[in-house]
Formats: sequence, C-alpha cells, structure tokens
Amino acid sequence: MTLFVVLALVAAIVTFGLSIVVYALSHRYRLYPKIRERDVHTRPTPRLGGVAMFIGILAAFGVAYVVASQFPLLRIVFYDPERILAILGAALLIVLIGVADDIWDLDWMTKLAGQFIAAGLVAWKGVQIYSLPIGGITVGSSWMSVLITVFAIVLVMNAINFIDGLDGLVAGVALIANGVFFLYTYLLVQQTSPSNYFNLASLIAALIVGACLGFLPLNWHPAKLFMGDAGALLVGLLMATAAIAVTGQIDPASLSRSQLLPAFIPIILPFAVLLIPLLDFGLAVVRRLRAGKSPFSADRKHLHHRLLDMGHSHLHAVLIFYGWTAVASFGCLLYFVLPAYFSVPAWYATIFLVFGLLVCTLVTLAPLGRRKAMEAASQSTEADTPEAAESALFDPLDEASEIAEEIP
Repeated sequence: MTLFVVLALVAAIVTFGLSIVVYALSHRYRLYPKIRERDVHTRPTPRLGGVAMFIGILAAFGVAYVVASQFPLLRIVFYDPERILAILGAALLIVLIGVADDIWDLDWMTKLAGQFIAAGLVAWKGVQIYSLPIGGITVGSSWMSVLITVFAIVLVMNAINFIDGLDGLVAGVALIANGVFFLYTYLLVQQTSPSNYFNLASLIAALIVGACLGFLPLNWHPAKLFMGDAGALLVGLLMATAAIAVTGQIDPASLSRSQLLPAFIPIILPFAVLLIPLLDFGLAVVRRLRAGKSPFSADRKHLHHRLLDMGHSHLHAVLIFYGWTAVASFGCLLYFVLPAYFSVPAWYATIFLVFGLLVCTLVTLAPLGRRKAMEAASQSTEADTPEAAESALFDPLDEASEIAEEIP
C-alpha cells in the first residue's frame, strides 16, 4: 500500500508543477479558445491541463518501472512490457487528439476515429475482456473480445468527457471513483494472491488519483486551468483499462455460492463509479438522436447544466455530483468489504445505498421545492393587492385582444 501511495504522490507532484507551467505558457502564447455558447465560465481559460496530467502519470509509471527492477513483487505489473507500452501509447494518442481538439476544435468523426484507434491498441496488446464473472461466461472468440473491449473503452471515454463542464467536476469525480476502485482491486488481490498485492489495475487507479489530486488545485472553482478533452479522454481511457484488467483476476468457475455477490463487483463497481457520466451520456445520445442530430453534437442540456438551471450554484452542483459518485461507489464496495472483512451481512450495504441515494435525491431537488414555495408566496402577495384583483378581471379581455392582433 505504501508504494502505491508514493507513486500516487509522484503523479500528483509532477502534475501540479506542470499544471502551473502549462497555465503560464497558455496565457503567454494565448493557447485558449473563445468562450462557446454552451460554456459555463465567462472568461477565456486554457484547456491544456490534460498534458500535465499525462506527463505526471507517465513520470509515475517510469518511477514504478525503476522501482520494479529493485523490488521483485512489483515486477509482475511489468511482466509484459508490450502491454504497458500499448497503454501509454494509447494514452499519448488520445492526449494528442484532445490537445488538437482543444486548440482547433476537431469534428466529432475525427475524434471518434482516434478514440477507436487508441482503444484498439489497448485491446490488441492484451488488455481485453476475456471472461465475465457471471456463471462462468466466457467471451466467444478473440475478435469478439477485442470488439467488446474497444466498445467499452470508447463508451467510458465519452461518458467522462461528456460531464466535463464544471470547474473541478471530472477531477473530483475521478478522484473519488478511482480511490474506491483502488481499494477494491487492492483488497481483491489480497484474497486471490496473498503473497503479492501488486497488480496493473491498482497501479492505474492510484496514478489517476494522484494526477487528479495534483490538477484539482488549479481546476477548483473559479478554475484557472481546464483539463480539456485531452485530460477527460485520458482519465476515461485509463479508468476503462483498469476496470477491464480486473476481469482477469477472478476465476468464475472457482467461486462458491457465498462468493457470488463479490463476483459481480468487477462489473457493478465500474458502472457504479461511472453512474453519473454514463447516465449523462445515455440521456445526451437519446436526446440528440430524437432531435435528428449527431449523438456527439454539443448542446447545453447536460446534467450539470440542468442543476445550474434548477437553481444550484456552481459549487453546489459539483458537490452534488461528488455525493452521487461517493454513495454509489462506496455502497458497491461495502457489498464486498462487509462480508469478507467484518462478517457483517451484505444487506447493511443496501441500507447505506438506499439512505445515501435518498439524501442525494433530496439535496438535488431542494431548489425546486424552494422555487415553488417562493412562487406560491409571490402569487399570494399579488392576489391580496387591489391592483392584482382589478388586473385579474381584465386578463381574459387582454388575452383575447392579443390573439385578435395576431390574426391577419
């Protein structure tokens, strides 16, 4: 655990330092786009924070590789160098595409093609969905495995990118989600491989946590620097890769009935930590297809936009996203932790989930209740004035005259 924490700190320190450099250079050379209609911020802000995050993660990977040469237990992560190089190569490609989009605003087909190439590179070099821990289901063929893997990675990348609309939103959500995911993978490997706790999924999750932690100070509201598509797509790519790497750590055929629920966690937990991004992505796709538009066309109807329209402040909207992510991800983690480590029935996790989701719902909808109360009070006050009563008598006539004026 200590080594993972050290590597996360390396990613955080490098990311933070380079974020300051990127911020300064972006302002010096005016490397920031104009404000778009759908943007929430009101002043031009650099969008190249993803570059700093990538270099921070790359530096931490380099430190891990050097340590592995002197620390035998860590070598298992690097037993297949081509797999690591494929992940980093895909990350580099997706960052370059994101930077190009942040500066020149690429069309959605070009971005999507780049995402498929990056995801294909990861799947081609061995990080694939080979089996699912549901009754011993095995993916039918190698080509089917590659296709499912590529689709899953592209889906997660776009889901993360879609919620990148408020200061600190993606960085905070990814920090919480990957923190929980790191705990799960670390504890899982303790059970499946007691002699060695190191694995690729835990390493990737720890480095994402470090990069987001180092980037968040400059991204907190009011943000001085955005991660842009480069950062959001990078986080999505690595989160998907870590989740897919976990599926190979459980042998479904060896599971007893008591282990059935934990066996679902490798599938449930990634969806839980991505609950809000996936929901926003699905709603956006349906909304745009119904309007006859491309599913990747931009608009101002994402969930974070709706929270602002409901009356939440910028900070409150971000904290609400954090709350939903924390409740969903920690709730799913408890299904694994409580029975295995505390001999507590799993239904306690259900109580936590139900209560937490209820609180999140009430907090999310609170402005609607306040708005209705204010409207009712305002209408009651207006109805008590003589002018309002007189106006009410003539409202039908006024409305009729307005309609008559519109008739040619």
